[in-house]
Amino acid sequence: MKLQPCARQRFVVFTSTLLLVLASPFSGGANYQNFDVASYARVMDVQEMKDPAWLERNWVEVTKYVKFDKIYLETHRDTVMPDQATLDQAKKFFASKGVKVAGGITWTINEHAGETYDYANPKDLARMKQVVEFTAKNFDEILLDDWFFVNRKTDQDIAAKGDRSWTQYRLDLMDKVGRELMVKAAKAVNPNCKVIIKYPQWYDHYQSCGFNLETQPKYFDGIYSGTETRDPVNNSMHIQQYHGYSIYRYLQNLNHNNRGGWVDQGGSEMPNRYEEQLWITLFAKAPEITLWPIGRMLAPGFDYSQPLHDIKGDPRLAMMAGPVFEKADKFIGQMGNPVGVKSYKPFNSSGEDYLPSYLGMVGIPMDIVPEFPTEAQTVLLTEQASFDPDIVAKMKKQLVGGKTVVITSGLVKALGAKLDEIVELHYTGRTVSARRFLGGTGEGSRESDTDILLPEILFFTNDSGPDVSALTSATGNSGVPILLKARYGKGQLYVLTIPQAQGDLYAYPQPVLNSIRQLLGREMFVRLDASSRASLFVYDNDKFIVESFRETPVSNARVITDRRITKLNDLLTGEVLTGTASGSTTVFNTPLTPGSYRVFAAE
Repeated sequence: MKLQPCARQRFVVFTSTLLLVLASPFSGGANYQNFDVASYARVMDVQEMKDPAWLERNWVEVTKYVKFDKIYLETHRDTVMPDQATLDQAKKFFASKGVKVAGGITWTINEHAGETYDYANPKDLARMKQVVEFTAKNFDEILLDDWFFVNRKTDQDIAAKGDRSWTQYRLDLMDKVGRELMVKAAKAVNPNCKVIIKYPQWYDHYQSCGFNLETQPKYFDGIYSGTETRDPVNNSMHIQQYHGYSIYRYLQNLNHNNRGGWVDQGGSEMPNRYEEQLWITLFAKAPEITLWPIGRMLAPGFDYSQPLHDIKGDPRLAMMAGPVFEKADKFIGQMGNPVGVKSYKPFNSSGEDYLPSYLGMVGIPMDIVPEFPTEAQTVLLTEQASFDPDIVAKMKKQLVGGKTVVITSGLVKALGAKLDEIVELHYTGRTVSARRFLGGTGEGSRESDTDILLPEILFFTNDSGPDVSALTSATGNSGVPILLKARYGKGQLYVLTIPQAQGDLYAYPQPVLNSIRQLLGREMFVRLDASSRASLFVYDNDKFIVESFRETPVSNARVITDRRITKLNDLLTGEVLTGTASGSTTVFNTPLTPGSYRVFAAE
């Protein structure tokens, strides 16, 4: 979903949008060996395409830096639709250049006021049906921009809701509209038409506005992932950089029909932020990446009236995107299937929202799944697992089978006395402050640079016990567990304490993070030993990627692998790293530089 930055940012962001397109090529088909690149033309942009001379005049500029395989031509946004003649002209032009053409729809009445259609209003539904039928007549593929949700509470909605919660009402409503209007109406006009639903990046809140991951992926012809993550600090959503990877993998796990990742440059004024969004999407093995939108230059305040014809292209964004694609295409095909720690998220659940993205930012590869992963030797359960009424029984089965279950402090709170069947703990509801820690793996200080607020969990001595603790008084005479262990059957249950502010995970000292990494990543051939805000992307063929999101170099970063691995080949530079044996592992020094990543093949 496109958020609204401040007026100054709006000017920078939307000015840059056209710059990308006017300096990017649309050469067709298999331009890159391992992925396709697409762009999306808003209906306001499509309207400008009525002039073939203008399109042709810009062709030299648009073929310089990025090679595009597809363009989505939008037929509706803010109640605006293009005329048939203009749409025909645009389709003809791009087809003549070897560019695949598909349709797009955005269901807004006023995008920048956040106003969607009212799906309980028969007049709105009739209008939408006309748009769907018009689009299906023109295209064999339609991509729904991520505004296909409901956030209105009109008199008609209030009456239709009845006794249901707003979440349940919206889930039911949008499921019906998706089946009968989006898919059925399109295929009635064009049986060959494929309707793809694009989901925004706020997956933990989908259900509140009607996105239904339990049902929609089953009847839409495919899904698309919003992998735009923007600025993780100066943005109300605080979406972390790793999120662009984890959301694609999560949505792919729904039905293995995730068509691609969608990036826009809004709110990404941080150095390297735009490029990072692109390569992280490709790390997730997206087969297509869409750069939104083909755009136009806008004045501050979203003045759509400014004509596109007189704008002179500026290639700065394209000059950033092009090298990203060229570089990624050299190695991404060598990487196997992404793997990570299985984290179970039941459908329509929330709690400790987006925690896997924060864990990904401290070097733990994550793999969010919608079904309980009974096959996993180690599973992570966050507060969201409490939405499964059978979760305690599933935990017990894993543990009796000799497997490891790691639960968060949030799940301890949510389960309450239900957890007593496995281990008796007490979530007091009190918050304590800590800066010093006991335990932890590896060398380095066990003191944080800042105070961390932690939930207090009480346990019975010798029934369970901490591997890592936080000291919660100035004298160090009191404390709470950070990693608490309890045995059950042949297995082990661990409680991982999450700070009250999830971002304070980054403040955990490196030895504490190493203990968490070692526990959760025990089934993987590689793990990271570094400060926070460094990520590890692991694949099932002994290859992996390490990236630092820090603003300064990390000189003491190390990669720790299984003992069988003796060297690492850097697939980008050709450098060969030789490790040092340490017990059952091999240790490699791998210094990291800001805004970059390293790709390794382990041998």
